[in-house]
Amino acid sequence: MLPPRMNPRFQAIVHGAILALIVGWVLHVGRDVLVPLAFGILVAYVIFGLTQLLLRIPGLGPRLPVQARNALSVLVISSGLVGIVYLFVAQADGMVVYAPRYQRSLLAGIQRIATLLRIESEPTWTTLRNDLLGQVNLQKLLGSVVASVSSMVATVAVVILYAAFLMMEQRFFEEKVAQASGDPRNAARIRGITNAINQRVGAYLSVKTAINVLLGLVCWGIMALLGVQFAGLLAVLIGLLNYIPYAGSFFGVVIPVAVALGQFGEPGAVLGLLMALTAAQVVIGNFLDPYLMGSSLNLSPFALLVALAVWSQLWGIAGAILAVPITAVLVIVLSEFAGTRPIAILLSKNGHP
Repeated sequence: MLPPRMNPRFQAIVHGAILALIVGWVLHVGRDVLVPLAFGILVAYVIFGLTQLLLRIPGLGPRLPVQARNALSVLVISSGLVGIVYLFVAQADGMVVYAPRYQRSLLAGIQRIATLLRIESEPTWTTLRNDLLGQVNLQKLLGSVVASVSSMVATVAVVILYAAFLMMEQRFFEEKVAQASGDPRNAARIRGITNAINQRVGAYLSVKTAINVLLGLVCWGIMALLGVQFAGLLAVLIGLLNYIPYAGSFFGVVIPVAVALGQFGEPGAVLGLLMALTAAQVVIGNFLDPYLMGSSLNLSPFALLVALAVWSQLWGIAGAILAVPITAVLVIVLSEFAGTRPIAILLSKNGHP
């Protein structure tokens, strides 16, 4: 007697789940190669956005040839990345030196807060590590960050190379698609998908980068005015963290406040910093960001939360930064095929991917 035939829809779901597991395993195993490549694509999008911005400059933009605009954009973005790496290299050693003092001051501040809150058992570093920090040693943690600076420099160099070569390949893309597909209708469809990805993701990354730069400058001004050490490094960190949805804004306030508490040792001294950084995050995140971004990506907030968890597990902090653009690309691609369009509808914000 033959076994009953499996339902085709259920069979497709099983095959899709198995394929997703295989793809996830490949992404996790190949993260050392794929993460720099993904960041190279991201940087290329930002460069394209800057190139379009240069084109809109009255009088100057239209006169510059495409190659000149591309070269200028690559120079600006590459200089920014190199500057970030230099800032980490220049200030990381100083943070390791100050780490023991920060640790003592931070503990003293926490103990004062515990006294104000009338907590019976006074916290110590032993209880804090056991109960909250999971045996984290601040100096060892910062030391490992310094040790990875050389790896960061190599990664940034690879990212810049990927972005530069992608810029050179861009002008031949349409011809390659036409030659590879052989069917004009398929070639037109691929170009339509690519243009949709370029328009949505490119606009998101360009505007988001400009917003993050503005947020970093505002926070740097606040911290420099209040005399917080390593204000430049913390401002860059705040700008980078703002790429991460939901959690980025929270850590963009907590980390500078923790550093300031370690520096000053008095909870009252950092209250103004806490309020100012929170106000900057609220104004830029809740008013300026939605006004400039609108609903360009059209992604469900719940889908973004799930994507953040998945990509963070696969690629760590890099995955958290890349979660939004990767999810946007997936929605656009899935919406083009009848079998996967329901998934794209579920991932979209308004049901129209």
